[in-house]
Amino acid sequence: MQDTPKANRLHIAIFGRRNAGKSSLINALTNQDIALVSEVPGTTTDPVYKAMEILPLGPCVIIDTAGLDDLGVLGELRVKKTREVLNQTDLALLVVDPTAGVDGFELELKEEIEAKKIPLVGVLNKSDLGAADVKAFERALGIPLVEVSSVNRIGISRLKERIIQQAPVSFEEPQIVGDLVNPGDICLLVVPIDLAAPKGRLILPQVQTLRDLLDHDAIGMVVKERELREALDRLQGPPRLVVTDSQAFLKVAADTPDDVWMTSFSILFARYKGDLVELVKGARAIERLKPGDKVLISEACTHHVQADDIGRVQIPRWLRQYVGGELDFQWSSGIGYPENLEEFKLIVHCGACMINRRQMLYRIQQARDKGVPIVNYGVLLAFVHGILDRALKPFPLARLAFQEEL
Repeated sequence: MQDTPKANRLHIAIFGRRNAGKSSLINALTNQDIALVSEVPGTTTDPVYKAMEILPLGPCVIIDTAGLDDLGVLGELRVKKTREVLNQTDLALLVVDPTAGVDGFELELKEEIEAKKIPLVGVLNKSDLGAADVKAFERALGIPLVEVSSVNRIGISRLKERIIQQAPVSFEEPQIVGDLVNPGDICLLVVPIDLAAPKGRLILPQVQTLRDLLDHDAIGMVVKERELREALDRLQGPPRLVVTDSQAFLKVAADTPDDVWMTSFSILFARYKGDLVELVKGARAIERLKPGDKVLISEACTHHVQADDIGRVQIPRWLRQYVGGELDFQWSSGIGYPENLEEFKLIVHCGACMINRRQMLYRIQQARDKGVPIVNYGVLLAFVHGILDRALKPFPLARLAFQEEL
C-alpha cells in the first residue's frame, strides 16, 4: 500500500509495427531491462505493464504492446489485444521504424487514437542506424516526430520532455472527496471489518479517501459501523460528511442525523472513476427488471470469492428480493464484456478501484452504445435499500438526474 495504485497512474502506451523497437524503447524510458528484446518479429505477445515515475508528471504506467502488423490467427488476437489497450490509454506513443516506412498500419492507428481524443507523441526510432529524413516521415504521418535511438538511449530526454508537454492536464477526476469538505471539517469513514476485509489493512478506496481528506486539510476519523453512534455522540458538533462501505448502508443511514451528508465509498468512486450521472440513471432500470431477465455483474479485476461475496452473493440476493423472482445472472471479470452484451437488461459494475478513469468511461460508453443501463455496486445497494436519494445529496447534478428519471 506504499506505492501509488496502478489505476491512479498516467497510462502511457507504446504502439508500432513488429521490430519497430517498442520493447527497447520501454527499456530506455524506464532505464531497466523490463521488456524482452529480440530481432525475431512478434517477440512481444501480450501487453507488458511497467510502473515508473516521470517527473514532473509523477507516477506512470508504461505499456508495451504487440506489433500492429502481426500475422496469422494468433497475430490477429495479439493485434486485437493491442487495440484494446487504447481503452485504458491516457497518452499514446506511436513508434515509426525508418527501415519500414509509414503506411496503412501507422495511419489507421493514428486515426483511431485521434478519434478517441488520446494525446499522441510520434517517435522515429533507430537513429543509430544512420540519418533519416525526419521531415519526410513527419509529412507522411502528419504529426511531429521525436528522433531517438532506444538501443543507445539517445534522444530519450527529449522524448520525456515531449511526453510531459502532451500529457493530459488531468487524467483522473481531481478529487475523491476533497471538494466536499473544507479545511478543519470532520469526516467519519465507516469501515466494516468482515470476511472481505484484507487482514491487517484497509481496502484501496478507503485508503485513498482518507488520503484525499488529509491532502485537503480535513480531519478523517475511521470507525466500524458498531462504533458510529458513539463517535457521533462524542463529537462537539456534527461532522461534515459520513462515508460508509455500501454493505453497512442501512445501519449507517439509521445512525447518521438527517442533516448530515451521508454517502458511500462506491458512490464517491463512481464519480471519481466514471460517470455518476449515468450510473444513477442506470439505477432506475432496476425498477423495470422482471423475473427471467439477464443481468451482468461485471468486475474489473479478479479476486478470491468470499463466502458472502458482494458481487456473487449479496447483490444477486438483493435483486431477487426486489424483483420478486429469479433472474439470469452472469458474471465477467477483467477488462472485457461478453460478446452478447445487448442481451442484458442491466449491467452491475464493481467500484472500478483497480482500473483507471479512461477505462471505466469506455466501459460505460460500451454499455450506452448497446442500449444497456449500467449501475455500480454502491449506487445499486443504496437504491434497493431506498436511500439513494439521500446518498446523492452531496452531488446535486446526479441527484437531479435520479429524480428526473421518476
